[in-house]
Amino acid sequence: MHGLLPALKRGFKRWIGWRRLGVAASIFIIAFAITTLVRTLKGIDTGVILTALTEIPRGSIGLAAVCVFFAFCTLTFYDFFALRTIGKKHVPYRIAALSSFTSYSIGHNIGATVFTGGAIRFRIYSDYGLNAIDVAKICFLSGLTFWLGNIFVLSIGLAIHPDAASSMDQLPPSINRLIALGGLASIGAYLVWLCMGEKRRELGQKGWKVVLPSAPLTLVQILIGVVDLGFCAMAMYLLMPANPPIDFMSLAVVFILATLIGFASHAPGSIGVFDAAMLVALPEFGREELLATLLVFRILYFVIPFGLAISIMGTRELWMNVVEPWQERRRLAEACAQANLPKEVTPMERERLLRQANRR
Repeated sequence: MHGLLPALKRGFKRWIGWRRLGVAASIFIIAFAITTLVRTLKGIDTGVILTALTEIPRGSIGLAAVCVFFAFCTLTFYDFFALRTIGKKHVPYRIAALSSFTSYSIGHNIGATVFTGGAIRFRIYSDYGLNAIDVAKICFLSGLTFWLGNIFVLSIGLAIHPDAASSMDQLPPSINRLIALGGLASIGAYLVWLCMGEKRRELGQKGWKVVLPSAPLTLVQILIGVVDLGFCAMAMYLLMPANPPIDFMSLAVVFILATLIGFASHAPGSIGVFDAAMLVALPEFGREELLATLLVFRILYFVIPFGLAISIMGTRELWMNVVEPWQERRRLAEACAQANLPKEVTPMERERLLRQANRR
């Protein structure tokens, strides 16, 4: 028995591994969600969906768009907070905002956010001297902000309305409330642990070491996540059908759970997974009306930001790799002409001669 656990551990690492287990879990979640979605959508009338789309007040759509805008504004502080935590204070806020917005919008729509978002971050931050380890620290701290905010809001919501998640997790309200209290207790224990000294806040080895934020800064970190989730949930709440009525906190619980399931699936844009979770968790609403709400929310929160992020990154790459080199070549040619340097020499020789001419 003493050697059984080590043997099982070695066998798990050799034949399965956490990566394969994660891929299998993602495939299972996506398959289950698609099956549930197909079963739920049986008998759906597309004409009723189109009618429901026209019945959503334009004012509500406008206010939801404003909430989405402020949610993405709050999202920019994920990277900014992480940069200041690891001591990279030379990176300005505008670059942190660019990285947060593009990495999240593109990564979440393409899928496998950890890898796609990390690649976009590295492409942007490498221009400011950050290496792959720095980017990994930023991704880790940004993810920590996301999870702390989710756990805090979800725990508060379940403590107040434990029955809101029962349709999704199939657990009685009393168990949901216990889970909520456990979530709040874990955050409290984490804050106490952070207060026990800076040495305890160090994670990793010499090559990869990150110092977690202090307890007061962690409260700021939690606040960033809470505000971000609050704006997202409010956008969904504003788009919901008027009947039957639902309170904001109950909807926030359902919305966060659906978001986390979609995030765990790694499906592009959480397509099918998020929608199936919302449909299962809110059976009191008409399916056509709820689908119309989800469609508008997807356009506001996924499609439009994705298009903007692609346009921004495309324009940035075009400017850095085409326009700037062309401007540099033009400037060099004009300088050579003014210095009366021969055009037949190679570019390297021309630059050398130009530097000599400038010294004179």
